[in-house]
Amino acid sequence: MPSFTKLALSALAATAALAAPAGINDFSCKSDHNPVVLLHGLGATYYEDLNFMQYWLQTKGYCTYAITYGAHDGFPLLGGLRAISESAPEIATYIKDILQKTGKSKVDLVGHSEGAFQALYVPKFEGVSHLVDKIAAIAPPTNGTTFANLYKLAYLFGDKSRDAVGKILDTLGCPACDDLGTDGAAVERLNDGKPIVQPGNRVTIIASKYDELVTPAKTAFVHEEGVTNRWIQDVCPFDPVGHIGEAYDLNVWNLVLNVLRETPDQKFICLIGSPGK
Repeated sequence: MPSFTKLALSALAATAALAAPAGINDFSCKSDHNPVVLLHGLGATYYEDLNFMQYWLQTKGYCTYAITYGAHDGFPLLGGLRAISESAPEIATYIKDILQKTGKSKVDLVGHSEGAFQALYVPKFEGVSHLVDKIAAIAPPTNGTTFANLYKLAYLFGDKSRDAVGKILDTLGCPACDDLGTDGAAVERLNDGKPIVQPGNRVTIIASKYDELVTPAKTAFVHEEGVTNRWIQDVCPFDPVGHIGEAYDLNVWNLVLNVLRETPDQKFICLIGSPGK
């Protein structure tokens, strides 16, 4: 991300923090809206990835909550590495904890990358779909990603080479990397032939045509009744934002806000994003 963009975002975050009614995980926060749970991406944390968006949402009247899920014991600086099946119960427990402490009946989920995948996976498999209302999933590898075509190399010598790559990723401490790749265990489970979207959940998928990590980018979409699949560029044609940049992109933030406000077609001023970052 260009340095001037980082500086601008830092200034925005500082301003948002001053104006915000609450901090991250402040259970004294009061709002008429559902609590918003933000789920970070692979290798990120609760304070690095969606943190700028989180403070910004607070300035719009939302109480926001986040944890670092899927981190290995003793290595809290990198989250989302453990297997999806291990992280999902952690997220479900956190959702229940938020509702118990806030007295609310439902949360809204906002996820980026692996966090977006979890926003679809957790309600389906962890028994909390009745506790979830709206879901904004930014660039989820819903149908598996080739990780910038790297997984095509994994199949160079057939299925056995794909299995070997998966074992290597597990050994290196990133089972989630294997889970989210083409034919990954979590991807196959999510796409088991039964609906991804659970009754009572309203899902919007937000994706960039220029996503360089969830590839092909269109594999993010969920083609089921009641799901809104939205290209960023269909709303903001001159935004060339890539995968990582989607978490920091003001146009994406406004699209998420529209989901939370249930105003999907609300107009806003589009800005030029950070290309391919």
